[in-house]
Parts: sequence; C-alpha cells; structure tokens
Amino acid sequence: MDIHIPQIRRAVHDCSERGLYAAAKWAADFLLHIPPSERPPPSHLPSSSSTGFRTSTPTRNHGHQRPSLSFAVSDVDDSNMLTEDVLNVHDDIYALEEDFFLAGRESFNSKEFEKASHILKDCHGPKARFLRVYSAFLASEKEASDNWTYRRESRIQDEKPVNQKLPALLQLLHNVNNTSPELEKNEMDPFLLFLKGLILGTMKRRAEATECLILSLTAYPWNWSCWLQLSAMIEDPEEWSRLAKHLPQHPTTKMLALKILIEFNAPPETLDEYVNELTELFPYSLFIRSQKALLAYHHRDFAEAESIFESILAVDPYRIDNLDIYANILYVEQSRAKLSDLAQRYIRSDKDRPEVCGLIGNYYSLRCEHEKAVKYFRRAIQLDPTHLAAWTLMGHEYLEMKNPQAANEAYRRAIDLNRKDYRAWYGLGKTYELLDMVHYALHYYQRAAALRPYDSRMWLALAGCYRSLNKFKEAIECMKRAQMSADPSEISHFIAIATLYDKVGDMASAATHHRRCIEICRKQGRHLQEYAKSCIYVAEYEINLYTTNGPSSNADLKGARALLEEVSESNVEEVSLAADLLRKLRGLRT
Repeated sequence: MDIHIPQIRRAVHDCSERGLYAAAKWAADFLLHIPPSERPPPSHLPSSSSTGFRTSTPTRNHGHQRPSLSFAVSDVDDSNMLTEDVLNVHDDIYALEEDFFLAGRESFNSKEFEKASHILKDCHGPKARFLRVYSAFLASEKEASDNWTYRRESRIQDEKPVNQKLPALLQLLHNVNNTSPELEKNEMDPFLLFLKGLILGTMKRRAEATECLILSLTAYPWNWSCWLQLSAMIEDPEEWSRLAKHLPQHPTTKMLALKILIEFNAPPETLDEYVNELTELFPYSLFIRSQKALLAYHHRDFAEAESIFESILAVDPYRIDNLDIYANILYVEQSRAKLSDLAQRYIRSDKDRPEVCGLIGNYYSLRCEHEKAVKYFRRAIQLDPTHLAAWTLMGHEYLEMKNPQAANEAYRRAIDLNRKDYRAWYGLGKTYELLDMVHYALHYYQRAAALRPYDSRMWLALAGCYRSLNKFKEAIECMKRAQMSADPSEISHFIAIATLYDKVGDMASAATHHRRCIEICRKQGRHLQEYAKSCIYVAEYEINLYTTNGPSSNADLKGARALLEEVSESNVEEVSLAADLLRKLRGLRT
C-alpha cells in the first residue's frame, strides 16, 4: 500500500486544481482512512514523476488511421509511456499564466463557467487548457438543461436535453492541443484525454470515447471521475470482459470491476475475489466497505448490508455516499425508528442535499404518506436532475398512488440516466401490467431479468405475464428460473409450478411438485392447513392413475390413503373432500 500513498496524495492535488472535485474528494477519503502509522506525512507535495505516475503517452502517428477499440494491449502498455511527466513540463513558460489560471479557477469555483473559460482563452498550459474547455462544457450543459426545462410543456421539447455546442467544444479541444509544435508534445495529457472522452461520450460516440478514457486511465489511474465515465460507457458484462484486458494492472481497475460486476448482478463467488484482494490492500477503506455493503444489498442479504453501513457511519457519521441504498435497506426492513433517526441527523447537517431529500422521501413512504414522499423525491430531482434513485423511487410512489402515467414518465427518466438500472425497467413492467398492457409489461420485465438473472422477482413477474397470456409452458420455465435463486423452503413456488403443470395437462409433474411441497412442510413442522390441498391433489392423482390404468399403473394407493386420513382427521376445510376420496379409495380396493 505504501507505493500508492504518494500517488493518491498527488491525485487529490491534481484533480482539485482542475475542478474535478468528486474525484479529489474520493481520493482524499481514500487517503484519510489509511492509518497514520502507515501514512507518514509528506515533507512536500511530490512531483508526478516521483510518484510513479506516467501521465503521457506517445503522440499519434498522424500518418496512420485512428486505432479502433480493438487496439492491442501493447498500445496502452507501460513500456510505451514517456517517462517525463507532462503535467509539469515547460514550468517556466506556464508560470507566466499562473495568475490567469488562479483567476479562472476562482471563477470556476463560483460557478461562473463562461467567465472562467474567457479568462483562460489565451493560456496554453495543460491545466489552464483543461479548465478552459471543461468550464465551457459545463456552461453549455447548463444552457442545454435550462432550454429543455423552458420547453418542458411545449410540443417542441426533445426527449431529453440536447447540447448543440458539443461539436464546437470538441474542435476547441483539438485546437488548444495543436497551437504550436511545442504544445503538440502534450497532446496526450491524461486529463485532456479524459475531457475528450467525456465530450465524445456525451455525443454518443462510444467507441472513440472509450478509447480516450482507457488511454487516460493507463497514464493516470487515480482519476476516479474517469473511471466512472468509463463505467457509464459499458452496457453489458461481455463488453466489460472485452475492455478489461486493455486496462492497466492497478487497484483502481479492480475497484471498477467490482462496481460494474455488482451492477450486473454477477455471482457472489466472482465478486468475493475482488473484495478480498482490495480489502487486503486497503483494509480500512470506507469505499471498499461500502462496496461490500452494496454486494450484500444486491444479493438481498439486508441484515449484512445494514450492519456494514452502520459500521461505516460509526466511522464517518456525515458520509453521504450510498445513503440512498442504506435508506432503501431500512425501508425494506421496515425499520421506521432507524430511518427516522437517520433522517433527523442529516436534516440538521444538510437538508438541501438530494441524497437527504431522498432519505426523507423514503421515511414518508414507509409511513404511507405518498404525497409527501413524492414532494421530497421531486425536491431531490430539482437539486440534481441526474439523481437516479429519486426518479426511480418517485415512480414507485406514483404506482402506490395508482398513477401509472406519472410513474411511466419517472421510470423512463431513470432509464435515460442509467440503462443498467433494473429497478426502472421492472417498474415500467409493473406500470404496464397495471394498465393491463401485458405485452408491453412482458418486454420490460425481460429487460429487467436480463440485468438481474439471479433475482427471483424478475422471473416471477415474467411468469405472471405469460400466465395472463395463457402461455403456460413459458410460465413454467420462468417459475423454474425463479425457484433456482429463491429460498429452497419457499413452498409457494412449488404450488405455482404444480398449478401450471395441471393447466397444461401434465398431472404427473404437478403431483411431483405437490409431493415436494408436502415434504418441505412436514420437515419444517408446518400446520396441515398449508399443505392440505397438496395432499388432496396427490391422493386424487394416485386414485385416477389406478382407475385409468389398473393394477399395472404402479399407483401408490397406500400413500394416497395415508394422506387422505391425515387430512380427514384434522379440522382443515378440505376434510369433506378427503372423506369423499377415502370412500372412493375403499371402493377401488374392494
């Protein structure tokens, strides 16, 4: 871990200077939770070359075609890196721009993005060039969002905000990279590569964006904002597998792998390997612990997830990251007191954070005050229109209020933000099911099941749609998939599968599943009322089998008699039916 400490320190400094405050905060939190005994204070801020960062890659040979995503590993291998740190070359030249950079950064910090870009328009240093284009990008994104909001109720409104200035920004980024032969040496500055990938990704040019982001991360792996942008580019586990071999051998690569595989609901045994490696390397990291909590949450081990989040908040009681997940856990666990205490704590510290508004919304939802819950989820969206959890939870509330149209819109906005969010796809399925549009519901449930193949709820929803469409064979297959990831002692799945088999005329398979239900109930000592119908079905099946095929049928009449006597001697409602079948059975034996 010692070799990473100077790099993390440098990342806090470099990201903060360029206005990448989320990445700087992430690195600072990482650094802070390394024990002081293992984190000796620096005598000075180390230069990038002394930390082992290689923040430049060789300039492209412009006589060759741009490499595609199929570039070989050697294209981003350390052996091809320039060892000179481009963040600090030409210090004497760029020192003359320091006053402009400081003024531009202060305007940036004041959210005066256009002014910051204007101040830095004649600067050529890598930091100043990055901040100039990044400021212009943020200003254009805000303008696009404001214009979209203004046209919200009109017919000319686009489905989502469209930034018309992105091509000009991309050209501006190219121009500032090629203002002189001297500056062309720094064309592959990792932060400028990140910015280029960000702009290309916003323009939906995924292949080019991914290439830029990978090159940036290979040169500077502690820029967490770059990792998150790359994560947004990845749409399925297969794509991640293809890209992973092009990424540097670095702890942050494992962190991204863990995050992505959790999102795609990978099997726990696959994720445990990453968790153990990272925990061994950074045993006190709250980020790693939060990923362990997310892993438990996505596999519905809510008690374990709640315990981990409580231990995290014991160390950092004001931590906001993943607060929405912790609130969801308390909601599912019906922990009204804990959810109330958590909401009160964060209201006192920062009630205008979108995460806190979402927390309060969860609290009101648990109290079945759905109008108030919607109010706070909408407040969270006003504070941050990209707050995914708020859109999804607001959709849930509208469903509870039987307002499928509003729920539909909320879920679609969530999907626009993150197509990997299975909850929004599942919510859309529920919405269309409520509208009795089963074919549409089936489509969205299929999308949810593709994202959560090990979640029994997705397959149960699909089975319900197929059952409504009288496609019982497909419903049976979905129920079997649900059974694979469900609690083995859950008898409702066996009964549902038996019912479906009965509808398709496969009485033998239906009887087999009823027998399994009886076996589980007896083993757990459940009341006869829970499996009396299964006893009746199995007994009736054996009697009919004997009646149809005679003694050669191998019908278990003795077992049928035992089941019927057990029911007839009880006080369950199937007593009279059991007595009638017993009389029929005695007639067969005579």
